[in-house]
Amino acid sequence: MVLVRGNCWEPALAVHRVLAMRPAYACAPWPLPRPRVRWALDQPEPVAFHHVPVLLEAVLEALRPAPGATLIDATVGGGGHALALLRAAQPGGRLLGIDADPAALAAAHARLSAADLPPGSFVLHHGRFADLQAIAAAHGFAEVDAVLFDLGVSSHQLDTPERGFSFAAEGPLDMRLDPTGGPSAADLVNRLDERELAELIFRYGEERASRRIARLIVERRRQAPITTTADLAALVRRAVGRGGRERIHPATRTFQALRIAVNRELEQLEAALPQAVELLRPGGRLAVISFHSLEDRIVKQFFRAESGYGGSAAARPPRLTIITRKPIEADAAEIAANPRARSARLRVAERRA
Repeated sequence: MVLVRGNCWEPALAVHRVLAMRPAYACAPWPLPRPRVRWALDQPEPVAFHHVPVLLEAVLEALRPAPGATLIDATVGGGGHALALLRAAQPGGRLLGIDADPAALAAAHARLSAADLPPGSFVLHHGRFADLQAIAAAHGFAEVDAVLFDLGVSSHQLDTPERGFSFAAEGPLDMRLDPTGGPSAADLVNRLDERELAELIFRYGEERASRRIARLIVERRRQAPITTTADLAALVRRAVGRGGRERIHPATRTFQALRIAVNRELEQLEAALPQAVELLRPGGRLAVISFHSLEDRIVKQFFRAESGYGGSAAARPPRLTIITRKPIEADAAEIAANPRARSARLRVAERRA
């Protein structure tokens, strides 16, 4: 195992544009295969970590890791998906795990190191998946059989108040996946002007009350900077109200918007998906788990464009075949065991020859 730190990536302190989406279509009905990977799921978990990998069995079935496979987990997190994939790829399988969060990498390192895996079967890299090809090349992963993206934040990150991702407990208003560099959510909240804040909250949070929220933030920060999750959540609740028939907390969309902007999540995804396709060998598969409509729409439209639907790939031959007719969702049993799996959507595509 090798643990590598990449270059710090400094996100710009601005509101970023989501790419225009392409038209929708219905892809060809390609059924998912069911390889013999059940044993990988049944192995005991060597290290406890406060995050449950979602749609684990579906990911294994979709990516079909065979003995000797070369794999990339572009969001390795605590290593849950990575461990199952790497076990199924033995003997001879290799995995590159990438994550922006040093704490997540440490957990993945502990989990994979404690497992009964061959020496040198995995390498972990601290970096952003927007640099996917460069990171892969640096570690000798020139052509791979599968790439996985598990987007969003982990349960561990959400439930650690010091990370500032959640309004459930008071903590610093941070929200950086990589806390070693770049502006925090507090920087955005206290520096952007009212118009920029309203646009950010509306675009990335799809929050209809974005203007009221931005106005109240600006009024409040004239008295003192907004520095904690509790401060911001209280302001948003005051601007939005109790939510009427809404089942979610009034601050949910605002917190989502800030997190996406702080980490440039949509731009990262748009940059990484074409690189993943370039890395796949013919027959290799790309799987993406998303948790909200903005990122799922990007994946959906990218897959459709790369599959040649409606002449969208007319400038070059189509490079992908879509495997999932509709996104795969967690079943009732998984949602009961892990309620955060409720919003997970898995899309899968295969590299054409």
